[in-house]
Amino acid sequence: MQTDVAIVGAGPAGLSLAACLAGSGLGVVLVERLAEPVLARPPFDGREIALNHTSQTLLKRLGAWGRLGAEEIAPIREARVLNGHMPLTLRLSPPERAGEPLGWFVPNHAIRRTLYETVAERGEARFLCGRKAVGLELGGGEARLLLDDGSRIGARLIVAADTRFSALRELAGIAADRLDFGKTMIVARVEHERPNGRVATEWYAHGYTIAMLPLGDHVASAVLTVSPAEAERLMALCDEEYGAEVTRRYEGRLGRMRLVSTRHPYPLVAVLARRFVARRLALIGDAAVGMHPTTAHGYNLGLSGAWALAERLREAASRGADPGGAGTLFAYAVAHRRASLPMYYATNAIARLYTDERAPAFLARAAVLAAGAAIAPVRRAIVAHLMARPAALAAA
Repeated sequence: MQTDVAIVGAGPAGLSLAACLAGSGLGVVLVERLAEPVLARPPFDGREIALNHTSQTLLKRLGAWGRLGAEEIAPIREARVLNGHMPLTLRLSPPERAGEPLGWFVPNHAIRRTLYETVAERGEARFLCGRKAVGLELGGGEARLLLDDGSRIGARLIVAADTRFSALRELAGIAADRLDFGKTMIVARVEHERPNGRVATEWYAHGYTIAMLPLGDHVASAVLTVSPAEAERLMALCDEEYGAEVTRRYEGRLGRMRLVSTRHPYPLVAVLARRFVARRLALIGDAAVGMHPTTAHGYNLGLSGAWALAERLREAASRGADPGGAGTLFAYAVAHRRASLPMYYATNAIARLYTDERAPAFLARAAVLAAGAAIAPVRRAIVAHLMARPAALAAA
């Protein structure tokens, strides 16, 4: 099989790139391990994605946002960060004149579903499902992908979008730095007695972190970060016991909590590829940068990276140039590293600071929160970043 662009991984990043390339004239093939019916109706995986305003704008332009149901979009009125029982709280809220929320929570499986529908309806990309990439040849004029059924794909560009533990990245010989935080995040939906006011909270308690992400007035995603051993114990509890455990750890702030979904554990490991491109190969999404979720930049960064790569591929296609050419890929790599590296290192620093139980770290956390709580320009700068819509993108 011959194509212009072969994307390995039809998760949110891979599907986003395919959607961004619609109408470009480039042939696109998506290689995915899952069966196509699973892509069409992905199961609930517990993850709620905090979308910023740039991501919402991009999803609208791609035609995916309008496919979400009203019940799948949860506006965020305010975000709060707490450090133990310290009285100071960092509060982030949009200015009243904005008339818009700080952002939106959307289930990960809903994003995957709507992006699949967007790509499938256009009919420009071909899906090869139930297949796994097992070999890679990166030549000068063409790259070749070997699949587990013995078939081969020749492409001018191959894109790795196959998770932060990317097998394709390893096949390409691209090293990646991994930072294992030694923690496990358990995500699940709960119903609670008291209204949450659509306020997202992240509370750094002693020995664990708990976040409440409002999905409705009395429904939230409870995100509990603990040691792997403690996560194993919590996963073994019955639903009623788990609800009581979350209620206790959140100290009854929202009243009694009841589990209303399945629980899903995820190890917390951040990953940064040392290179984002190679000869006729590009990395996007978590394969390029796998973020710690504490600053909620994972998919936002992945979507902006997919858009950045797509813009350069579309520009090359418009002038009849090689989409897998070195100049095109270099331009993408420079732009995406510039956008992602400061966010990656800052997020890791925050995650380390807020999971360190030693007294100096606790005092440092208190100082950071005090500065953010007391200095209005700091809060406004954070809010402005979350709510920014690039003028060029909004006008395009």
